[in-house]
Amino acid sequence: MPGALENRARLACLYAGAVWGLFWIPLRKLEGAGLHDLWITTIYFLVPALCALPVLCLRWRAVRQGGLSLQLTALTGGAALTFYSTSIIYTEVVRALMLYSLMPIWSTLLARMFLHERITLIHVFAMMLAALGILTLFGLGMGPPVPRNAGDWMGLASGIFWAITMVRVRMHGNHSAMELTTGFFLWGLALSLGVALALAPGWEPSFAQAGPVLPLLVAFVLFLLIPGTYASFWGPKFLNPGIVGLLLMTEIVVGTITAALFAGEPFGVRELVGVTLITGACLLEPLASVLRRNPAPA
Repeated sequence: MPGALENRARLACLYAGAVWGLFWIPLRKLEGAGLHDLWITTIYFLVPALCALPVLCLRWRAVRQGGLSLQLTALTGGAALTFYSTSIIYTEVVRALMLYSLMPIWSTLLARMFLHERITLIHVFAMMLAALGILTLFGLGMGPPVPRNAGDWMGLASGIFWAITMVRVRMHGNHSAMELTTGFFLWGLALSLGVALALAPGWEPSFAQAGPVLPLLVAFVLFLLIPGTYASFWGPKFLNPGIVGLLLMTEIVVGTITAALFAGEPFGVRELVGVTLITGACLLEPLASVLRRNPAPA
């Protein structure tokens, strides 16, 4: 039974990463509608936050019981996405993604420090595969992933904050993924709204701008974003946070492929090699776990 539960948790993380890899589609639509970049994240969070309010009212006892610990975990998750979304505004998208993608390293180190999780050879090899895939996909000619400006630092912070979130989810496994998902959307809305009001006052979007995109955004939120976010908080409760960081890299694979299919982004040999390496890094530990439990007959 524990093995079956871990397998479901791995699938949940792979699915969650894939959903986040589609995050760009409504984002690009909102951008095309003429919204200021800093207000796009606020509109994005507003829809799921409105959906979360009835859940908050119905489960307020569980939220209260979770206390400060629950809110802190949801807050770090909301901060991670706010940092990432803002970093894209103030630096190159490629650099923001590269610096965020260091997240498996931070989650592995934090899991070792606070959870005393082992770092296995398979884990190290998977991280090396992932790093090689990221460098192949994004880093050729870009130099080492060292922050150079405020946007870069926010991209780096987004990965660190998400790693902290995954470690906290593992440490406090009694917190319900439902309450964490609700808190994530509400804190994300509050943080992104604060950033937009502070850095882009007077650029508030009108309904005429956002209205045409709302049907797509609502459908995406209801059928993909909310289930994917729930999976982001449920799966890590049962897994090493370092492994979670690798599994969530399906975001890069799905994002790269869908951007090529639907947005005309380039997809040649370099992209194919990078995606293949990252996919291998995502699947290496799950496949090794299956082989350990089902050894080949002698």
